[in-house]
Amino acid sequence: MEWDMLFFANSVLLGVGLAMDAFSVSMANGLNEPGMKKSRMCGIAGVFGGFQMLMPLIGWICVHTILRYFKLFEQFIPWIALILLGFIGGKMLIDGIRGGSDEEEKTGVGLAALLIQGVATSIDALSVGFTIAEYDLLSAFVSSLIIGVVTFAISIAGLLIGRKFGTRLSDKAQILGGSILIVIGLEIFIKGII
Repeated sequence: MEWDMLFFANSVLLGVGLAMDAFSVSMANGLNEPGMKKSRMCGIAGVFGGFQMLMPLIGWICVHTILRYFKLFEQFIPWIALILLGFIGGKMLIDGIRGGSDEEEKTGVGLAALLIQGVATSIDALSVGFTIAEYDLLSAFVSSLIIGVVTFAISIAGLLIGRKFGTRLSDKAQILGGSILIVIGLEIFIKGII
């Protein structure tokens, strides 16, 4: 596989396309935690970028090893994303409606919820393994790395935007963030079913 401008352009465009869900979820996380520090932002964006990098590689491995099993699993991807994002979004929505004023509730998304968000927003990237199936292992890795870096940058942008509006919306930010996650879950589900 030759690493020309088309290779890099395709990888960046794949990254942008795949990062839109991570952008929206990052924005919801920023809304939920308007006082988020830069180190936490990098951690959250790193989780999303890491999952977006890992999933195409797993898809590539599936294509080259256990293709028929992956085909069976592929039909469940929209359902998994809907359930995971619906659960997290619903919890945020309920917490926002209850309007708890404790500082404990304002700490933002925990590690477990962040990992679930990472899986839910990147699970569709498994299919990218089919797109890059003709690549050798090194090219597939480089392409996946570019996808991860693009996702990281876009997630940082989402966190910054969410954090800015989260400060302005304060008490309604958690409700808005939860609603966004539920809508993203529905969007992935509908797109995957159609």
